Amino acid sequence: MSLVNLSAVCSHLNNATKARLALTSIPNSNLHLKLSLALQNSGYISSVVRGGPTPPPAHPILGYPAANDEVEGIESITRDNVASRRLWLGLKYWENESVLGKVKMVSKPTRRVSIDVEALRRVVRGEDTEFVGGIRSPGESLYLSTDRGILEARECVEKKVGGLVLCRVL
Repeated sequence: MSLVNLSAVCSHLNNATKARLALTSIPNSNLHLKLSLALQNSGYISSVVRGGPTPPPAHPILGYPAANDEVEGIESITRDNVASRRLWLGLKYWENESVLGKVKMVSKPTRRVSIDVEALRRVVRGEDTEFVGGIRSPGESLYLSTDRGILEARECVEKKVGGLVLCRVL
């Protein structure tokens, strides 16, 4: 797992929301895909589509590609084109404000922050721990990499699993 690439993705998402882009692309990797799907399940982004270097065709009503659209003209993945594959994310806006707030890395390449279930319970209740601040607002989320995939902190408490703290959405 490369936290350097993940921090680049987080800063890219911050810049894309500031530029008010409806569609943006990030490099295709399993970590980026799982985090994007977790963000989509939480309602921060509207769609996640795996594609090539050119954007997929827009949905006639939505204006951006939907996740279940059949994309024509996408070639199969080969050894020659695997590096050019991208994840295309549809960003959401509500009342002229981005739904996805600021995405901030917690673990960094030089300092990985792991947390157990008891400390995670305190974080979800709003208390600070040694390296992780508490979740204090209802729209705030904390994403962890666990053995069950990338989960939001409240899901981790329900499933009683800890893991590596990846990023926070403010």
